[in-house]
Amino acid sequence: MEITPGNIMLIAAVLLFFSVLVGKAGSRFGMPALLIFLGIGMAAGVDGFGLQFDNAAIAEFIGMVALCIILFSGGLDTDFRTIKPVLGPGLVLATVGVLLTTAFTGVFIHEVMRLLVPDYAFSWPESFLLAAIMSSTDSASVFSILNSSGIGLKQRLKPTLELESGSNDPMAYLLVILLISLIEGGEDISGAMIFNSIGTLAVQLGVGVLAGWIIGLVSVKVINSVRCDNDFLYPVLVVACCFFAFTLTNLVGGNSYLAVYIAGLVVGNKRVVLKRTITTFFGGFTWLVQIAMFITLGLLVNPHELLEIIWPGLLLGLFMILIARPLAVMACLVPFKCFTLRAKAYLCWVGLRGAVPIIFATYALMSPAVPHARFMFNLVFFITILSLLIQGTTVNSMARRLQLTEPLHQPHFDVELPDEVASDTREFTIEPHYLVNGDLLRQVTLPADSLAILLHRDGRYLVPKGDTRLQPGDVLLLVNRK
Repeated sequence: MEITPGNIMLIAAVLLFFSVLVGKAGSRFGMPALLIFLGIGMAAGVDGFGLQFDNAAIAEFIGMVALCIILFSGGLDTDFRTIKPVLGPGLVLATVGVLLTTAFTGVFIHEVMRLLVPDYAFSWPESFLLAAIMSSTDSASVFSILNSSGIGLKQRLKPTLELESGSNDPMAYLLVILLISLIEGGEDISGAMIFNSIGTLAVQLGVGVLAGWIIGLVSVKVINSVRCDNDFLYPVLVVACCFFAFTLTNLVGGNSYLAVYIAGLVVGNKRVVLKRTITTFFGGFTWLVQIAMFITLGLLVNPHELLEIIWPGLLLGLFMILIARPLAVMACLVPFKCFTLRAKAYLCWVGLRGAVPIIFATYALMSPAVPHARFMFNLVFFITILSLLIQGTTVNSMARRLQLTEPLHQPHFDVELPDEVASDTREFTIEPHYLVNGDLLRQVTLPADSLAILLHRDGRYLVPKGDTRLQPGDVLLLVNRK
């Protein structure tokens, strides 16, 4: 079945509808939803229902737009106060960790592939290119699985993983582009080339951080200054700022993906008009682009071609999961004493691959100078599935086995004040010692400059008054002066 303008809306509706239903059912069995979206794309393709799609350029464009939204949304939802204590280890994992993973995996590919698959023996540049494509953890997979896990993680593991996955794509992207350029130029790896590459890498990362920070601050100023007649135009304005961050950073020679994440982080941690409306919009929008991206990548692969790479794919995938990732993580965390050995082991395990390596593989697929590009793409796709099956389905169970889980605080009140109001809210649980002077609300000493506006008791919500009798376990919603 060929995709035409006449049936594209029906096809999109069917794929999205079944993605949501199957994803909801699969989550009950611990199956990552994003893996299911990939499977639906594969099932709808040429080896399934017959949809013909083999345009790597379109897939790369859809992936680029989706990653832009995903990374911006990830920054938007990140409280800088939670990642500040783990900035050091998170950034080292996102940079040095990617380099070490590429180095370990590249050597393994060069030495082992020629023995396993002689017809696809890779040169050193090809080996490191394939390794760089798979070197970063995937932000879409990590954000999705951790946010839907329903458990808390000790030792600030969740912000560490989110910071790493949200900021390590730029390093992998630069390595992929540099290595493809090297292959297209027909050059051999030399000390001068490595030195120049390090300089280019440093410049792009530095410009990306600076551009993202500046564009984020300008975006906050613009969003708060523009007066839209319709509140729902504000999320559209933020989408425009997101795309500005990506394109303008690219024009000045910085890393666009890093700039988008930084811009989202800045906007998310500043006072912005209708922030809740904006974050709610991006929450749904992010899921939409994730589904579209994974289905598109699933359509791009031909499942029958994966049969020939099962054994090399298994060996390479297991090497990355059990050896390359743990070696890189342990080496990166040597200077940091904030994690126990069990926490480090968990960081080693949650190195999920996802859409990003597949998108990077399309770069090689579009370059006529890269030999065996289709084989590389299939190998990356297979290892992504393997990673989601092995690591993605055991994120929760591994945390429990390593005794790293903790109760996840679920707020009793879903209430937020507009940013224009110079107050914020907090929950206040009534403990027995608060009632020693009496159980009436007016007899309880509340935090200074606070006003109780709601009471939660046994699943019910009440409006408290001065003569309301309180009980241990009651939860008050307080409004505090900022």
